[in-house]
Amino acid sequence: MNAKKKSSRTWLWALLALLLIVPSTVLLVKRMEGQPPTMLLDLKSAALGASQELTLTVEDNQTGIREVWVALYKDGKETVLLEKVFPSANIIAGGAVRTKTITVAVDPKTRGIKDGKAVLRLVTRDYSWRKWGDGNQRYEEHTVMIDTRAPDIDVLDAALNLSQGGAGVVIYTLSEECPTSGVRVGDRFYPGHSGHFKDAMTHMAFIALAHDQGKNTPITVSATDFAGNEGTAGAPHHINAKRFRRDTITIGNNFLNAKMPEFRSQVKAGGDASQLEVFLSVNSDLRRRNYETISTATVKTDPKIYWKGVFRRLPGAANRAGFADHRNYVYEGKPIDKQIHLGIDLASLQHSPVPAANAGKVVFAEPLGIYGRAVIIDHGFGLFSMYAHLSHIAVAVDQVVAKGDILGKTGKSGLAGGDHLHYSMLVHHTFVNPVEWWDAKWIENNIQSKIDAAE
Repeated sequence: MNAKKKSSRTWLWALLALLLIVPSTVLLVKRMEGQPPTMLLDLKSAALGASQELTLTVEDNQTGIREVWVALYKDGKETVLLEKVFPSANIIAGGAVRTKTITVAVDPKTRGIKDGKAVLRLVTRDYSWRKWGDGNQRYEEHTVMIDTRAPDIDVLDAALNLSQGGAGVVIYTLSEECPTSGVRVGDRFYPGHSGHFKDAMTHMAFIALAHDQGKNTPITVSATDFAGNEGTAGAPHHINAKRFRRDTITIGNNFLNAKMPEFRSQVKAGGDASQLEVFLSVNSDLRRRNYETISTATVKTDPKIYWKGVFRRLPGAANRAGFADHRNYVYEGKPIDKQIHLGIDLASLQHSPVPAANAGKVVFAEPLGIYGRAVIIDHGFGLFSMYAHLSHIAVAVDQVVAKGDILGKTGKSGLAGGDHLHYSMLVHHTFVNPVEWWDAKWIENNIQSKIDAAE
């Protein structure tokens, strides 16, 4: 009997020991894990400016994050930028935080850290029991360059003489290489590019004054270096205000019945919508989407001047509508819409050959909503020409064309009531008056002479 009791007690103690040892062992294995936390630093550039914020993401899914520490080491001195300790959840779980994205403020100018090479040091530790409870540690170093000076900008050319709806060119030299520079005209930005001049620091930006930007539009040159420092300089200029023609366009049922069926699939007002409802959607919503497509096609430009001399006008053509005409659309005697005509309509013989106005590279050649079959040519440095309502396209994207090469034939595709060419000029995303580019004297005085002087 005593032997049985003794045996039972032995099993009981063994079971109790097992119940204690197994969880303790599991806890010990879990809390003694040896994997250090991970760190991901969003360091877009090795150059650090006067003030910026870096994003640091730390993660430890085993025992949680205990501490994050960031410092800048320069000239034998270590400046702590961030020191953060995270709480523990409990003895079993370890740290309460498994992953955390932290913003690190880097402000060397405020802290009195001088420009030059420095080392960004980062440390994170977890809640592991390794190293006598100090945990696993991840350490990283990043060599950086402290740069708190904004780039200097020297505007080379004389004062701009701009007309409302017109174009110009600004040439400037930078004191250092900058990933972004250009000219801001009101709320529009026109990037500058190097490559044309022998000096790699000399940049050229073709600019535009939109038809709705008036005499008080500010114009400044700006440059942002790799450290995020921005320099600005004034661009002396004179703006000639201009009043644009107002025109009334009468929309008839014959036009609606002939044109709107082909647009129903391109707008939301399809199905049971009336022809007039389709037209209104085409003239506003589709027009806006088409402009977005044009803006996308003109984002990239070659840093090369393809064109030379005056731009060629469609031979033997008469003007049918002007640039920035303010159009009032009328149906059955009532006003129904307002739009701005951003080009010049040129009418010649039916299906007349359309020559390239100047040399360049084709960047767009396909149907484009209200513009019908259209071609866009990059003439370099953000200058583009556009040819719309074509009946036929004879060129392809990336094809380099010479002045006078045939791009296609005039037609009435898109929202055209009759056979003609809709011709536009753009500086990047802004339509400008083509008449300036048909004028050899204007080109010489406002564009070519400034480029020649800078060379």
